[in-house]
Amino acid sequence: MSARIIYEDSVSYVEENLMKPRSVKQEEIIKDETLDFQENHKEPENSKLSHWTIQENDPYSDMLVHSEFTNSVSCGSELPRTHTAHIGTKTFQCSESEKCLSTNASLGIHRRVHIREKMFACSECGKCFLTKGNLTVHERFHTGEKPFPCSECEKCFRTKSELTAHERIHTGEKPFACSECEKCFRTKSELTAHERIHTGEKPFACSECGKCFSTKSNLTAHDRIHTGQKPFACSECEKCFILKSNLTKHERHHTGEKPFACSECEKCFRTKGELTVHERFHTGEKPFACFECEKCFRTKCELTAHERIHTGEKPFACSECEKCFRTNSSLTVHVRIHTSIHSH
Repeated sequence: MSARIIYEDSVSYVEENLMKPRSVKQEEIIKDETLDFQENHKEPENSKLSHWTIQENDPYSDMLVHSEFTNSVSCGSELPRTHTAHIGTKTFQCSESEKCLSTNASLGIHRRVHIREKMFACSECGKCFLTKGNLTVHERFHTGEKPFPCSECEKCFRTKSELTAHERIHTGEKPFACSECEKCFRTKSELTAHERIHTGEKPFACSECGKCFSTKSNLTAHDRIHTGQKPFACSECEKCFILKSNLTKHERHHTGEKPFACSECEKCFRTKGELTVHERFHTGEKPFACFECEKCFRTKCELTAHERIHTGEKPFACSECEKCFRTNSSLTVHVRIHTSIHSH
């Protein structure tokens, strides 16, 4: 059964941009789409008007697309005659990449990738997108709209894909496995980021200092060191943080929440990192070894402090007497000497 699809978004875009000059590529796309529509959407003479009807005064009549084909037609990009279009086949071929699409409208969207044309602009920030769907998702950052709720915990998300990834937390599903170590992940992006540990790839470089990162989010967080931006503020004390995760950890100081429990002694901790370090007391694991003397430590911080014995580095200076120390804790103890003197 044929369906009538009205591209209202496309019409509004055309109406808004009638007076803008078009590039040669744009003119070619418009010409191709118009010719294709005329050739592939003529009503057969013996068909009934009820099949689908275009009213004379319908302002969107030139945007109608016949969603199914009742007869075989030639491919829109002159594929060999043996390749004919039937219902469900991909019949419109891109001349740039030879990719085939099922509708001419899809082909038009695909061809924007090659000419880098981004037709849909955000009215808030001016950022442009290839498709109306991508723009709609982006606009939700401005509006705060999250139309996809989780049926388990009622947390809401901007996109269906974000919801799907979240639901795997409840189900425990991790369908993306690393081919190197077989570790599994909830999302393809998490797997891709993990695989860079094996390959050593760090494709995201800081424009300020040239330091490279394995993920875009890590680069974004690093950039804030240069800009001084701390966009995550505590509602209790207004202290600000570079990362949302750091804010979450900080907020537990106010709430007293300690959600990470040791399976051996049931002692609880504010962060997963604190729990991991604690568990090493039970296991005896000391994974951080000194290159100089091979002494091992439970934490990277302990190793760093130890290495200063070899290097002689003392980066913590007293503001009163300028005496220097290897660790901040040693400085703190020393400062109390001045405090007690001043109090007397």
